[in-house]
Amino acid sequence: MAGRQKLKIYIPGPKFPSISLTGNYCTLNCAHCGKHYLESMMKPERGDLLNYCLNLAREGYLGCLLSGGMDGRLKVPIDSHAGEIKEIKRRTNLKLNAHVGFIDESDLKWVKYVDAVSLDFVGDDDVIKRVYRIDRTVRDYLRILDLLTDAGVRVAPHITIGLDFGRIGWEFKAIDMLVGYPIDVLVLDVLIPTRGTEMENVPRPSVVESLKVVEYARERFGGELSIGCMRPTGRWRLEFDRGAVLAGVDRLTNPPRKVIEWAKTIRDVEIIYECCVM
Repeated sequence: MAGRQKLKIYIPGPKFPSISLTGNYCTLNCAHCGKHYLESMMKPERGDLLNYCLNLAREGYLGCLLSGGMDGRLKVPIDSHAGEIKEIKRRTNLKLNAHVGFIDESDLKWVKYVDAVSLDFVGDDDVIKRVYRIDRTVRDYLRILDLLTDAGVRVAPHITIGLDFGRIGWEFKAIDMLVGYPIDVLVLDVLIPTRGTEMENVPRPSVVESLKVVEYARERFGGELSIGCMRPTGRWRLEFDRGAVLAGVDRLTNPPRKVIEWAKTIRDVEIIYECCVM
């Protein structure tokens, strides 16, 4: 059982919304997403991000996730909002987490203004081809990590357990790649077979096999280990979250209330209304 180090429970919904800068548009149609996850995000009018965030600040929000679909460059086009982002940081205390695609040196002009960068990380060339169907490799992901960490940007890689159509295996190799980088938070999500996507009938990764990845990450990674917001719900989440707490994760997003109350009996618990990488 994990020691009594603090467990941070993150509940971003009330105070830290997700914003899509592309509406429901994405040039990709990934097997696990199919643009589904863009639908529930907030969508400011084009050119209105600054005013939208000024209103968030006035209403007492703590920050937001800047996200959206990928464009033809395989980037979330956050760079087109660079001026607005600079003004948001100048005029508010909002924390900004940027969910990016395949950014490059030109993006360092705006990325310096955000508080953190969330990067989906896939550590296997074949999985990239099967799921995303793009002409990119693990080397391209590592190039982004090199770029951001060399520039002193705080980056939080996300690994989705079971992303390969429910199969687990590549995740261990990905963890081995990441432990050599100066990152302070590693996020683990778990595939949700989502209706309307190519993976809707894929079996959910098992709790037992998913927890093996969590345990391996805990053993190998010296920073804070976070369970992100994407993972199956219901009894699956109840069992997985309990196992993750026992495995020694530092951060847990949107757990069931039963897990929160139970965790308080074995860990010091802090509730935080922000994104789990903040």
